[in-house]
Amino acid sequence: MPQHHRTSLRLRLRYRFDHLVAGGTAGLIGWLALSCLAVVVPASAVLVWSGPTPPETLAGRLTAVWVSVGQTLKLGGAVGSPLHVLASVTLALVALLFVSTLVSLITTGINKRLMLLRRGHSTVLEAGHTVVLGWSDQVFPVVSELVAANANQRRAAVAVLAPKDKVEMEDEISARVTDSGTTRIICRNGSTTDPTELCRVSPHTAKAVLVLPSGGDDGDAHVVKTLLALDAAVPGDGGAVVVAAVRDTRNQVTARLAAGPGGHVLCVDDIVARLLVQTARQPGLSLVYQELLDFEGDEFYAAPARALVGRTFGEALLSFATSSAVGLLRPGGGVVLNPDPGTPIGAGDRILVISEDDDTAVQLDVSSWVDEEAIVTPGPRTALPERLLLLGWNRRAPIVVDQLDQYVSPGSTLDVVALDARDLGAPRQRLEVAFHGGDITDPVVLDKLDVASYDSVIVMGEETGADPAADAESRTDDRTLVTLLHLRAIGEDARCALPLTTEMSDDANRLLAPTREGADFIVSGRLISLLMTQISESPHLAVVFEELFSAEGHELYLKPATDYVRAGSEVGFATAVEAARRRGECAVGYRLRALAATGPGFGVRINPDKRQRVRFAEGDWLIVLAAD
Repeated sequence: MPQHHRTSLRLRLRYRFDHLVAGGTAGLIGWLALSCLAVVVPASAVLVWSGPTPPETLAGRLTAVWVSVGQTLKLGGAVGSPLHVLASVTLALVALLFVSTLVSLITTGINKRLMLLRRGHSTVLEAGHTVVLGWSDQVFPVVSELVAANANQRRAAVAVLAPKDKVEMEDEISARVTDSGTTRIICRNGSTTDPTELCRVSPHTAKAVLVLPSGGDDGDAHVVKTLLALDAAVPGDGGAVVVAAVRDTRNQVTARLAAGPGGHVLCVDDIVARLLVQTARQPGLSLVYQELLDFEGDEFYAAPARALVGRTFGEALLSFATSSAVGLLRPGGGVVLNPDPGTPIGAGDRILVISEDDDTAVQLDVSSWVDEEAIVTPGPRTALPERLLLLGWNRRAPIVVDQLDQYVSPGSTLDVVALDARDLGAPRQRLEVAFHGGDITDPVVLDKLDVASYDSVIVMGEETGADPAADAESRTDDRTLVTLLHLRAIGEDARCALPLTTEMSDDANRLLAPTREGADFIVSGRLISLLMTQISESPHLAVVFEELFSAEGHELYLKPATDYVRAGSEVGFATAVEAARRRGECAVGYRLRALAATGPGFGVRINPDKRQRVRFAEGDWLIVLAAD
């Protein structure tokens, strides 16, 4: 048969079958019955006629065929009077109808339940778990850090609710978080702004609820609505720590009202701008915060005072060998960072320490490791005016300029290069700001700037105004990568390492950045994810980070190590801690210049054992918590 005839026959048969199925259940059952009889009756006749002892009469053989057909189709196959056969067939059909209906009902119920499970509409029956509301790229570092935080727990759970297919969420998370350890990750589908659907993740029994910032122009409004829905789902104080994040500073007050008095609302723009400024003035600071915010390294914990009750905070600094004391946590929840060394420790106080884990803050006196002869008293340092360069402009840039004005010495200058002219507002008190129009991705514009002559260069993701909200952040990172590529060429021509601090939105793009190893990056998405996770595990850290990121109060600084310890002297780290204590500071680590480019942690060591010996040289830094 020709090929086109076979194809035509197949299409006609398929068309007739589709027409039969579309005819309804009754027609389908009739055709199915006829098809069964067309196969079963001839097959039964063959079995009877070809059997070892077939009946001798035709009537007997027909009766045997009927019995075989009845048994095959579960119709009884009874023989006898017509009334007896009819009653037997009727009972068999009724039984078949009821059994088929029961099987259909069970199958439908199971399928419905499976569909509900697949759609993620069932309720999570957990207690003490962490709830994550919303879906964005930030969900992956949040879940990853929660898994790391729960590593020492036998049983933990993280429940994610978002308007996204449950299976897709599970697949994406498992692809990015390859080892969940003892933590079970549960995904549910639903709107985070609907109180009924929000209850699917049981926020009333959770220990913490994290509301992720949303993208787009209405992202902050969505966060506020989610917080209101959470309040409606869990009226009053539900007991869970609520941590949310908004992007625009103007929306933070509204979000705080929606979160309630016990909620913590972070502002992405404000925090990113502050860290950009701090890191621009102290190269390497971003690596320090990365270590402190990441659960895989050393982070903040509150340790019981025990034997330190009645003693001073200055004595506590040398009372931990493998932890670094940085403050006091008062009984009422207040936090005092870097208190005066003479501050007494009360009975209800806890010691705020930087430690590897909450069970490693063990008290051990290490004052015998202090080498008095190696401690030096530095001479006064005169703060000099700085020349700063800001490449790019976005909604966070005005905050950056205002923050710089609080840090720099009088007479400092800031040159801003961006696409469009900007309103820089009123003149600053210390900082003289000048705007220069130009495309920061244009090498001609960059070559004219003499970038190597600046004390610090800040590269911000520039908003062109032409990008759709969905990929605006991705496109700003693309422009930043192009700018960094040109800056690398400028640095190579000048044979110097440019003092760069770069803002990015996506951590994946940071890995593509054409910069030296250990360069300073402020990745807004990852930074906020780490902060939210830390606060969800330890709510008192909200006050700590608020003070660390502000221009007032105490901050982390990288100061010349030789201002504390004699250059070339090999001493225990306890000596550096004691030298810092005498200046009213807390030493929490160091950065070695020799390892800054390729060494472990790019030379940064947070919370070293105070008995560990180290030799500081010119160009090394001591990481201290200080007022200025």
